[in-house]
Amino acid sequence: MMHSTCPVNESRRHFQALLAAETITTPRFRHLAEEIFLLLEDIAWGRAGQDHLPALKALGETLVTHGPDANTVEAGRFLLDTLNEYQEVFVSHMETHNCATGDCFKLAPSPCQMACPAGLDIPSYVTLIGMGREAEAVSIIREDNPFPWVCGLVCTHPCEYVCVRGRMDKPIAIKDLKGYAAERAMSRMEYVNPSPPPLNGRKVCIVGAGPAGLTAAYFLRLKGYQVTVIEALPVAGGMMMVGIPRYRLPREVIDREVAMIQDLGVEIRLNTRLGKDVTIDQLRREGYEAFLIAIGAHSSYKLMIPGEEDYPQVISAVEFLRQVALGERRAPGKRVAVIGGGNVAIDAARTCIRLGCESVIMVYRRTRSEMPAHEVEVRQAEEEGVEFQFLTVPVEIKGSDGKVTALRCLRAQLGEPDASGRRRPVPVEGSDHELAVDCVIAAIGQAINPEGLDCLDGLTWSKRGTLKTNTATMETTQEGVFAAGDVVSGPATVIEAIGMGKVAADAIDRYLQGLPQPKMPPVPVRRRRLPFLKVPASKKMRLERPRMAELNVDRRRITFQQVELGLSEQEAREEALRCLRCDVCRRCGLCVEICRDKMKINALQFGYLDLEQRAETDFRVTAEKCIACGACATNCPNAAMQIEDVDGSRVLSICGTVLNQLKLEYCEECGKVLGPERYHDFIMKRMNHLASAIRGHRLCLECARKKAADAHADVTRPAVQKT
Repeated sequence: MMHSTCPVNESRRHFQALLAAETITTPRFRHLAEEIFLLLEDIAWGRAGQDHLPALKALGETLVTHGPDANTVEAGRFLLDTLNEYQEVFVSHMETHNCATGDCFKLAPSPCQMACPAGLDIPSYVTLIGMGREAEAVSIIREDNPFPWVCGLVCTHPCEYVCVRGRMDKPIAIKDLKGYAAERAMSRMEYVNPSPPPLNGRKVCIVGAGPAGLTAAYFLRLKGYQVTVIEALPVAGGMMMVGIPRYRLPREVIDREVAMIQDLGVEIRLNTRLGKDVTIDQLRREGYEAFLIAIGAHSSYKLMIPGEEDYPQVISAVEFLRQVALGERRAPGKRVAVIGGGNVAIDAARTCIRLGCESVIMVYRRTRSEMPAHEVEVRQAEEEGVEFQFLTVPVEIKGSDGKVTALRCLRAQLGEPDASGRRRPVPVEGSDHELAVDCVIAAIGQAINPEGLDCLDGLTWSKRGTLKTNTATMETTQEGVFAAGDVVSGPATVIEAIGMGKVAADAIDRYLQGLPQPKMPPVPVRRRRLPFLKVPASKKMRLERPRMAELNVDRRRITFQQVELGLSEQEAREEALRCLRCDVCRRCGLCVEICRDKMKINALQFGYLDLEQRAETDFRVTAEKCIACGACATNCPNAAMQIEDVDGSRVLSICGTVLNQLKLEYCEECGKVLGPERYHDFIMKRMNHLASAIRGHRLCLECARKKAADAHADVTRPAVQKT
């Protein structure tokens, strides 16, 4: 677990204090301490190279071995102990250009990147989309995630929940921008693979061709390994293919991105079940030295109510969605009850509508506000005709002649919170009622089916039925065997599976090379630091998050066509302009403090910087009060706030948003730039002794002082008498 302060920056501050206090007095060793401080600064601010750590260790050893006094020796020991204990943190700073604690402010990561399970450099690819460089944006995404198009359609976008723009109005549409860039690049034939290195002669086998397994395969192939993926299903993609309906994620999207991975040289063996069609021993004999288990969660929990096992019309949502994905297009019944309130339940209900079911009712034991399903999915389901019955608890499935006829339920009311923190539904006595249905689809949770893994007797399973792993490396308790995806986390999301697959690939590489494994989860990598997109303050405030265009409801009810139609080019460009570039601005608020407390101008209304309480933000206010003094830019620790003279004007901006632009004035005497009129007047008001000398003139301070001195000399010079 990371400290609240970063050991890199803590070391930098330690040596800064030593130098300031002149604790090390011998000139030679003081010079060595200064070198140490500069090297630590380079690491803390992202300027370090591969030679920095060896150089620091050598300097520390010199202080310890040859130090002339206790203070010098102690300084060396402090450095060596810190490097030894926190070497991973120092290496992370140099490789990722991110400080997970944010203590090294120039490397403070953006909230969106830290929230992404795969660690995508979101500010960089959003900026590239704003520049019209979609292919580059896709390349940056694929440095961390081989499925930008898939995730652009179905990602649960945890990044958007922490987006700082959301403190102003609404978060950036990060998911939609990713989908736009991937589709556009693919359409233009600009979606290309990186060049894979030659094979290194080592082989890795991955069990499961879902997002976790295929992600690991992608990154392992890019590290030079020969990778084979075995998959029990007749199609690749895992739950992306058989768990997410086509109206949300078209099959061709998955096929194209899986094909890109295969084009790198990854082999996928379909219809191959571990333990049945192939064994671990056979694979080892084929030369595979490491294994990744990524089998997903393709089983379901039972309802545990009478009648569940008695009728073939009672099916699990997972099985139902899999059958439809593999080609089954027959309606499961005319009147269907879907039990559950999550995204899988919504998917099953909306799929039933498309298959022609006359009535589809979702039965959920809590309230609408407590449904775990995404709000947009619930809205779309209602538009398509799905009915909802909340605070309803199923207690029995009834039928006759081998067919379901009704679902008996009780009404419920919310009681005390349960283990999940949500209020527990309590059945109301005497509220029995029946829903006339001929099919029941259960969607109350997914489970892992460990069939085929019994040959790996060294694995350890949790009480939840998931594989136990080291979360920093995805190593299982059996040497050479790793695991990732739902088999580790339980049913989760595509982006979480991708993140785990990426971690597993790195750990497998280290294992096969004999390198030490990391002790902490990886820190996201900052891939670029791109120029800002210039946008006027008025436009920055005026732009609104675009509403996703959708297929009309009549077409949605009868086809599996994609519902969300994507952003237009103009919408994508303008949405990218809304980004606040939190990869550069660390939201420290120093600019506001300087302007308000030091300069007494108070021209910066940046309410979004306040984490404690929501306050108003209006970039336009700056132009009304700002004198373009530049104090905010001068004191900005990360060059987010900038002031520059351009074409006769002084321009103040924050991360590309132009806050103020004032015409420059020049000295009447020497032609030197005075700054804008407001700034010059501000300065002159504080120079009362020069006021009389410069009244009515535009003079720089040097010329004003000279003019004042000349005027004073004229007054004090004795008059010349006439003879």
